[in-house]
Amino acid sequence: MGSKRKIISIDEEKCTGCGQCIPNCPEGALQVIDGKARLVSDLFCDGLGACVGNCPEGAMTVEERVAEPYDEAKVMANIVKAGPNTIAAHLEHLKDHSACDYYNEAIAFLKQHNIAPPSEAKPKTPNPKPKLACGCPGSAVRDLTPSATRSLDPSIPSRPSALRNWPIQLMLIPATAPYLRGADLLISADCVGSSHPNFHEDLVKGRVLIIACPKLDDADAYLEKLTRMFAESTPKSVTCAHMTVPCCFGLVQIVKQAITDSGKTILFADVTIDVDGKKVA
Repeated sequence: MGSKRKIISIDEEKCTGCGQCIPNCPEGALQVIDGKARLVSDLFCDGLGACVGNCPEGAMTVEERVAEPYDEAKVMANIVKAGPNTIAAHLEHLKDHSACDYYNEAIAFLKQHNIAPPSEAKPKTPNPKPKLACGCPGSAVRDLTPSATRSLDPSIPSRPSALRNWPIQLMLIPATAPYLRGADLLISADCVGSSHPNFHEDLVKGRVLIIACPKLDDADAYLEKLTRMFAESTPKSVTCAHMTVPCCFGLVQIVKQAITDSGKTILFADVTIDVDGKKVA
């Protein structure tokens, strides 16, 4: 069974290709190609609809539908119908987000269907601006997994960071970021990293880090995002680290509910940090 997912829908009959939606897509999933706004990749559309209100023609809506886990071959089957410019834009989009596995799957699909991967075709937009991955260079997906030469030996006075992914804020991470698949996740309340002195060595090491604060952000949006993330990426385990303060326990409930709603069997662990930085559970 797939899980429900919100995603942008574009009415090509209404779309004039004005491009006013482009700056309001933080994931960079939209581009104007051949005179029409197109969702270049379902993979990075968060479905929040930031672009909808900026369409003067009312051509953009958010639809909710049951979606199977992401399948690059199915996406490519639709992408190729739009022509070589859209294919090129999709491939470039995957590379910009470091989605190497999906990029390779896309190339394999093209080869399987005897379609030459476009090498020169570039999407054309009116008044082109410098391209920024994800719409913001600070939110571009990066895999920071330590190399064999990057030591995490605790005896070294200046310990290197154990961070292995970027971005780390929940609402900035694509639900199907490649580094989430089958990973051990650490979903940490914002304050834990500043309170626990051994945060990297004790909690981050070997895990993909996600930070969140249900006190300051939209808890419903957190639940929806995590449910999608778990359903589509099926992490191996989820560790929730939070403070002893009452508002922090809400994060635990959100994570547990998201695991249930995703329909996946995922190992769960709860870590509690006191305000003096000590681990109490």
